Amino acid sequence: MAEIPIFDLALRVVEKAHPGEQVEAYVTRSRTTEVAIHAGAVESLVVAEPAGVGVRVLLGDRQGFAWAGSLDPDIIDEALGAARDNATFATPDDSLAFATLADGAGEVAELDLWRDDILTTATADKVAYALAVEQATLGADPLVRAVESAHYGDSATEVAIVSSLGVQVAKRSTGCSVSAHALAGQGGATRTGYGFSAGRAFADLDLNVASADAAKRAVRLLGAKQPATTNLPVIFDPLVTRSLLALVGGALGGEAITKGRSMFVGREGETVGAPNLTLVDVPTDPAAFGASSHDSEGVPTRRVELIKNGVLTGFLHNIVTGRRAGTATTGSAVRGYASTPGAGARALCLTPGPNSPEEILVAAGEAFYVQSVSGIHSGTNTVSGDFSVGAEGLMVRNGEFAEPIREVTIASTLPRMLSEITAIGSDLTWFPGGAAGLTLLISEMTISGS
Repeated sequence: MAEIPIFDLALRVVEKAHPGEQVEAYVTRSRTTEVAIHAGAVESLVVAEPAGVGVRVLLGDRQGFAWAGSLDPDIIDEALGAARDNATFATPDDSLAFATLADGAGEVAELDLWRDDILTTATADKVAYALAVEQATLGADPLVRAVESAHYGDSATEVAIVSSLGVQVAKRSTGCSVSAHALAGQGGATRTGYGFSAGRAFADLDLNVASADAAKRAVRLLGAKQPATTNLPVIFDPLVTRSLLALVGGALGGEAITKGRSMFVGREGETVGAPNLTLVDVPTDPAAFGASSHDSEGVPTRRVELIKNGVLTGFLHNIVTGRRAGTATTGSAVRGYASTPGAGARALCLTPGPNSPEEILVAAGEAFYVQSVSGIHSGTNTVSGDFSVGAEGLMVRNGEFAEPIREVTIASTLPRMLSEITAIGSDLTWFPGGAAGLTLLISEMTISGS
């Protein structure tokens, strides 16, 4: 039997709305491939077609939600019935007076986010590519003794959102990536390094970039020692900056703000960062892997300015959090089919500065270059702003990398770090996920070692 288009399935749900109901159907179908390689052999291979539907039914101050991990029309009908029952029997909640559905109005960005070769490339070729990444990593440097793992992954995802208030959205996107963890050894010591390449199309990938970066990052950490505790300027690698921005983006989400669980509560219009700091969410940029023409409620996405020249200018809202905050949605609803909409970033980035990474190394003087961090979620509190995480990297002197450093903790607070950004690199790099990275110099942090 031929596949039913997911838009038709979503439309079919909404057409069954009862008088007085608001009904929304969120339907998604993906085709994914995941390959893991170890020691020249396929450790795992998963080719899957996950799919599902989430249905919301609103009845005044009651909301019902149900989901199903199937696109069988009969099962979807059951999900609609369950959502309707949940709304009928739900306890009235004043907060649901804010809840409504999108109406589909607004200017829509035209984005081309689909590449056919994700689906037309044979699985055997994807496996061969992952094997080739492992071999290229082993050959990238004589000190690389092994590859902990090499991975290939891709997805081709279709989403349909239809509501009884007029939303009719069909969107699709593809993405893929390849990565390696190199293991370098010398004199009984071993260190690991990560490298990757990502794109929308299989043809965008570059295994030489992934393998060379993995080898370089592992080899340059050989001989790393724990330094004495000190205070120094800190330079974040783009991968680390990406993780930092994800934390800040979470604290700027509408749910965190309306529930009082963010260090930014009540600070709109105040200075929260250095004058060179401008932070935006740009889901309409096709270069971003999180780009999307519409958010997860069917609202057209847009550029959302969050911090401009160090001043807090806005937050990320869906319909409900926007109304609770006394404003409106920013087209920032995020969700999967098994949950109701939250609010968050899709393509968070800093406005790049004028300096290259090499120029930032020179400007920093003696500094600590943080190549990777650990415990960033457990070591960070986005309500109090406390920041204390494990790190490894290299000392910087005279504009050059010096001795490698390991087993240290870098500590400060997020507000202080944002205020003490001295330089922002020109090397904007989009990573899979909801944030971009670039080289970032912070004037001082505590480096806790021996």
